[in-house]
Amino acid sequence: MNPLDFLADLLNPDLAFLPKALAVAVMSSIVCGVVGSYVVLRGMAFIGDTVAHAVFPGLAVAFVVSGNLVLGGTVAGIATAILIAVFSQNRRLKEDSIIGVFFVAAFALSIVIISQAPGYAGSLQQFLFGAITGIPDSDVIVVAATGLVVIAAVLGLHKEFVTISLDRESARALGVPVFWLDLVLYVLVTLAVVISVQTIGNILVLALLITPAATARLLTDRLGVMMALAPAIGGLAALVGLYVSWSWDLPTGGTIVLVLTVVFLAAWFLSPRQGLIARRQRSRTAEHSPAGAARAAVPAMSGPAS
Repeated sequence: MNPLDFLADLLNPDLAFLPKALAVAVMSSIVCGVVGSYVVLRGMAFIGDTVAHAVFPGLAVAFVVSGNLVLGGTVAGIATAILIAVFSQNRRLKEDSIIGVFFVAAFALSIVIISQAPGYAGSLQQFLFGAITGIPDSDVIVVAATGLVVIAAVLGLHKEFVTISLDRESARALGVPVFWLDLVLYVLVTLAVVISVQTIGNILVLALLITPAATARLLTDRLGVMMALAPAIGGLAALVGLYVSWSWDLPTGGTIVLVLTVVFLAAWFLSPRQGLIARRQRSRTAEHSPAGAARAAVPAMSGPAS
């Protein structure tokens, strides 16, 4: 299928689910790209994975009682984020240990809950791998509204988030409310994850949160530019992934993640400053320069005196 045929399908009234799927995928990618910049900057990939699993019990409960999935996932994710933030204040245990405890507990609870629901296998597959073509109109509105709230919060607290991300102890010494900022950031990660679960599923949602931001990090040293690049990369990957999956009848969530991975690998090898090829070229240039040759000769000339 060529791009013009895909555009025609997007405008086809009989395929109304397709533009809706594209809208949710792009909105989710943008929000995850913005929040994911802080996650990558702080090395918080594990908390992103934990939150992705923490929303699972809420999704399961909402499914069992025929409630709103986004609302159920939000409540469960925020509750877990609060528990992690509170329990992490005990300095006898590192944060990753607390995260690990709630990580497995949330996933185990979700399996127990969802196993009691009719159509267990089908519903589990929907949660794990997404069901982007079956998103109701109400959820599109919820995703849009939640995304605006998340981005507004990020813009309002940007300086504070950067402060605690670069040097937490100094920020605490200066009187910055680190605990409350951590809690707000955990909640924002939760909201970003919840609105993305139906797009690519619980298993793959971490890729939407981490990969665009990690790719942007390879392309720039400036946080502002990184936070602009990450959502752009995520949104473009969502568009290309949906196009490829629709053209070749592939799973949408998995295709979006693979597109993101290809872009990441391209940046890893081809980035003008941080790419593997550029680093090797700089290394070879340094070795062949007069200063590099002199430095290389020093170890060979040094040794015990005869």
